[in-house]
Amino acid sequence: MASEFDLLSPDIESDTGRKLHSFDHIYRNYRTSRIRKIFWFIMVSMLLMLFLPWTQNIRSDGTVTTMRQEQRPQQINTILPGRIVKWWVKEGDAVQQGDTLVQLAEIKDDYLDPNLIARTDEQLKAESLSIEFYKSKVVASEQQIAALLNEQDLKLQSIDNKLIQTRRKVQSDSIKLKAAENEMKVADRQLEGATRMYEQGVIPLTEFERRKVLYQNVNAKLVTAQNDYNNSRQDLLIIQLDRNAAIQDYAEKIAKVQGELFQSQSQIAGGQSKVAKLQNQYDNYRIRSGQYYILAPQTGQIIKAQKSGINEIVKDGEMIAEVVPKVQQLAAEIWVQPMDLQLLSIGQPVRFMFDGFPAIVFSGWPSASYGTFGGKVFAIESNVSKNGMFRVLVQEDAGDKPWPKNLKMGTGLYSFALLQDVPIWYELWRQINGFPPDFYQYQENQKRKGENKTEKHKY
Repeated sequence: MASEFDLLSPDIESDTGRKLHSFDHIYRNYRTSRIRKIFWFIMVSMLLMLFLPWTQNIRSDGTVTTMRQEQRPQQINTILPGRIVKWWVKEGDAVQQGDTLVQLAEIKDDYLDPNLIARTDEQLKAESLSIEFYKSKVVASEQQIAALLNEQDLKLQSIDNKLIQTRRKVQSDSIKLKAAENEMKVADRQLEGATRMYEQGVIPLTEFERRKVLYQNVNAKLVTAQNDYNNSRQDLLIIQLDRNAAIQDYAEKIAKVQGELFQSQSQIAGGQSKVAKLQNQYDNYRIRSGQYYILAPQTGQIIKAQKSGINEIVKDGEMIAEVVPKVQQLAAEIWVQPMDLQLLSIGQPVRFMFDGFPAIVFSGWPSASYGTFGGKVFAIESNVSKNGMFRVLVQEDAGDKPWPKNLKMGTGLYSFALLQDVPIWYELWRQINGFPPDFYQYQENQKRKGENKTEKHKY
């Protein structure tokens, strides 16, 4: 017969087996651990990841701006002081180029006359007419001078003819005088001979008296010849004096007319000066009248109105409002440290994150990033700014995803300029040691086979 212990042993054994099975299930003493494999897998993966390429970059903050300065917000200033009469727009309104924004009224006493332009025009016409009169007087004076010169020539020709005749008469009288003197010498000898012969009784008294009479006639003829000669010379001198007097007389007349001519020319010059001044005033008044209406310089939106009321006084050059142009070629304005400036060049690719547009960024793997936008550097300023950094302008990359259409000027952005590719271990080593990125020169080749290719050279 079986004992009680034998009857109970199967239950004890079964209970002990269940306890050992639970113990093994909890503590896993008989199972091989996979933690070591996972650890080594992670280590090997991290080691391999150290050799993956990493794109070096320069990170900086900035804002959205425009490529051209005339596309940025523009102040609308007054050219002349005035009083606001009417506002034709309000803040936020869209305007077209040439639309009227503000109407001003004059406040200076010199320009309050409503007929100022018309009266200035009348003065201008009157002065111009006066110039025409003086020009006619100049023509008349020139004609008078020509007539006097012609008359002088005729007068001098007449005097010259008389002068020639008188000179010929002087010459003729001189010959007659010479002949009379010769006759007088003959008469002297004859009278002297007759006197000796009469004293000697060779000739009678009648013959002697006849020869005395002949001598007296020859002497009278000599005196007459001398008088004629002296009179001819006197006439010649008088004609020469008349010629000089005629020249002096006509010179005075011509000088007087020339004085009137020069006075008229002076009046013309003065009138032209007045006309130019009046023309300047007329144009200034006409242009000034057109400045009472301030027009929109370009198409855009009106913002920042500085004057709000009617009859407010504005000074010349004072800002009235601003206009934000509608057509804009957006660009990015970023600031770069002087240490990183040498790493940038024209055409350098840059990636952006704009405020308000979510993005997932892996700076070392730009191709794996999401929500970023591309750009290219197109200008690098050569002087340092007040913040101690250099300003760089970046335009939109036409070959990349277009920038958001509702992007506004002044929107903040975060950028990273892409440099060359290096292994991750090298980048970690550089970051730990605080070294700058490797210097290299970016070059953009021409299009080949419809694609843009770039080459990077390490120095």
